[in-house]
Amino acid sequence: MSGESKPNEMSGLPFVAPCTKLTLGAPFRWLALGWADFRRAWRASAAYGLFMALTIALVCWAAWRHGGYWLVFATVGGFVFLAPLTCTGLYAISAQLERGQSVSLRRALRAGFKRYFGNEMVFALVLMVIFLVWARAGTMVHVFFPANPDAPLSDFLGFLGIGSAIGAVFVAITFSASAFSLPMIVHRRVDAVTAVVTSINAVLRNRLVMVVWLSLAVGGLAVGILTACVGLIVILPVIGHAAWHGYLETIDADAFPRHELGVTATPRPGTQH
Repeated sequence: MSGESKPNEMSGLPFVAPCTKLTLGAPFRWLALGWADFRRAWRASAAYGLFMALTIALVCWAAWRHGGYWLVFATVGGFVFLAPLTCTGLYAISAQLERGQSVSLRRALRAGFKRYFGNEMVFALVLMVIFLVWARAGTMVHVFFPANPDAPLSDFLGFLGIGSAIGAVFVAITFSASAFSLPMIVHRRVDAVTAVVTSINAVLRNRLVMVVWLSLAVGGLAVGILTACVGLIVILPVIGHAAWHGYLETIDADAFPRHELGVTATPRPGTQH
């Protein structure tokens, strides 16, 4: 493990969990493990994916109905900021598989919300603030939009370039803070600040690998949305399960107590992380 952990004098726990130096093949390995989790718990995973796909499709339809394709584009972009929260139930499913328990999404969410609801709400508030700042920045960038909507594509390049650059900055901030923090909150009894700092530290120490992982995740979500959100029924759960395995491989959180999600089956040897 690389990255030094600093002890918290009040609790005796480290302020940041150590992280592993990853190889470029790691994201592809996570996707393979995510697909394996989907196959093992396909009913719960597909049900979760179906619910999220319907929700995203409904939001996109409302955006199109009331604002046109530019509002749809902004809505899809905003989903990037809130996507980590939508995978919480998938982390809970993978956690049950990891511990050799029978999979129950309802039980996992019920037990989980009682234990880490507060930390998740803090994280959701942070993401919401980032999203609102991004939305405000997007409004300001709109001054670069050509006055003539029928102008040639070349007239839109400045608007698209500036908007993409600003959006990339906000995506980088959000991704760094959420890549490993939410799985860690689900897995371990850890506060939101420690989880976020741990995630940022791990992303910065594995920048190139995380760029590959982000590209794969965003590409998969784009394919899912372009299929009228039907593909999200499978793609979103696979990405969520893969993110869980990415956390397990990257973060050494053994110093923190583990959440119990409710055991209904005897854990298999070697399933505890």
